[in-house]
Amino acid sequence: MTTLSFDEQGVDVVYEGTEFRLEKVLIEEAVGKQYPDVTDHEVLQMVEKDPTLGGEPRRIGDIIH
Repeated sequence: MTTLSFDEQGVDVVYEGTEFRLEKVLIEEAVGKQYPDVTDHEVLQMVEKDPTLGGEPRRIGDIIH
């Protein structure tokens, strides 16, 4: 299971027991959107090869505010 923790500067990720951070700039460059408009599903797809996406995608801007 992958855990994503969002804040205004990036995302803390725990993937298969490994913890790391995805910075805001890296996410924006990878997805091609401003950080608040990126969804949790898009971040999960950056981390996992074939993630199970459940529920509606949520914008990071909505999650952190």
